[in-house]
Amino acid sequence: MINTGSETGCDPGYHQHMKVVFFGTPDFAVPSLDHLVESDHQVVLVVTRPDKPIGRKKVLTPPPVAECGRRHGIEVWQPKTLKSSAVADRIRESGAEVAAVVAYGRIIPLDCLNAVPRGMVNVHPSLLPRHRGPSPIQWALVSGDRRTGVSTMLLEEDQDTGPILLQEAVEIDPRETAEELTPRLALIGAHLLVRTLDEMGEGALEPRPQPEDGVTETPMLRREFAKIDWSRPARMLVNRLRGFTPWPGLYTIFRKDRLKIFGLEVAETPPGSELPGQILSADGTGIVVRCGKQTAARITEVQREGRRRMPVDAFLIGERVGRGEHLG
Repeated sequence: MINTGSETGCDPGYHQHMKVVFFGTPDFAVPSLDHLVESDHQVVLVVTRPDKPIGRKKVLTPPPVAECGRRHGIEVWQPKTLKSSAVADRIRESGAEVAAVVAYGRIIPLDCLNAVPRGMVNVHPSLLPRHRGPSPIQWALVSGDRRTGVSTMLLEEDQDTGPILLQEAVEIDPRETAEELTPRLALIGAHLLVRTLDEMGEGALEPRPQPEDGVTETPMLRREFAKIDWSRPARMLVNRLRGFTPWPGLYTIFRKDRLKIFGLEVAETPPGSELPGQILSADGTGIVVRCGKQTAARITEVQREGRRRMPVDAFLIGERVGRGEHLG
């Protein structure tokens, strides 16, 4: 059984400094590692993903967490797989009492979970049990949630089902995108992780099972999500753009070419007989398109294939767009 410290008999206020193994990979995890290094705890090993080719020239590039760990002078290990028994052995040899897992990007196998006596604390950017899975920030926005947050939890074999340790909720701005919300939650997660380990060291934490009600699962983001289905209501399309910024984004087909959409808002327009995807109007304020359930959306910023991103008024200077034309 994992010992969170609640049965150690420590005096209230006593703070046990713990040795920590840190698992993480992308930019989202960097604030957590930075804050952990600055805390009273000792990061003895950083485990991250292998370097991968980046950009058109496929330059082999280390993940942000690897660069962060080396900057702090911490040993960085980049195993190709966690399924080898050597991984659990390496964790045990580090002398760590606990592990912190922040967006590592792979399932942690059971022998690794058991390699640290106090378990593995995961930072998950949602208010569990809502939005379990690999893309909770994006799907909170796609779902039109008005609030989200960060949860710390003890990892189990099943994904994101472990008992909750601490949670912190935040309001979502109605126009906020995933690109803007992600760093905000990363910083909240960093503070919450240190607080979780502090309270665990004090013996002040009681893990609580996740409620059975309110469970939702998020799918992995895929490139095909980017194509607009104009039969969806306008508000849903706006929320998808917020959630899919910067990737995979949104696009539609305009005169057989792909037209990327960077600005989209709900437009007030009376019901009509137009089909979803039909253009209702096009002027300097935007291109208004009929959407599902008699709604409409206004496109305000676009990028045609092979051209630069521009506001719609600039786009319309070179394109004669008329009412009734259809976007695919």
